[in-house]
Amino acid sequence: MTISDSELYIMDILWSQSPLNANQIVERLPTALDWTDKTAKTLINRLLKKGALDFQKEGRHYLYFPTITRQEIQSTTSKQILSRLFNGKLSTLVSHFADHEKLSDKEIAELEKIIKDMKP
Repeated sequence: MTISDSELYIMDILWSQSPLNANQIVERLPTALDWTDKTAKTLINRLLKKGALDFQKEGRHYLYFPTITRQEIQSTTSKQILSRLFNGKLSTLVSHFADHEKLSDKEIAELEKIIKDMKP
């Protein structure tokens, strides 16, 4: 399942607190987005169609909640990025970041620990 950057705003809100109705979701969106209610509701409907959200009816309101976790999206998205941009090779991704980004000593130590923990 692919979640767009715009849809991710909705998911982030619902991962932190749910269930929420559409108005409550809109209230929690960053003001810098300057989205209309219609935009947010369109994104909610897209997420419902994808199966990323579900709802329960409470009175006159629909309360939305996620059906997938943040970790599931991270896993799917990272695999897609790795496949599309780095020929499926994690070493190429890490090499790219090492060549193009300044890694702190802490980040390097964290990577070394991850690699050490992966070894049998």
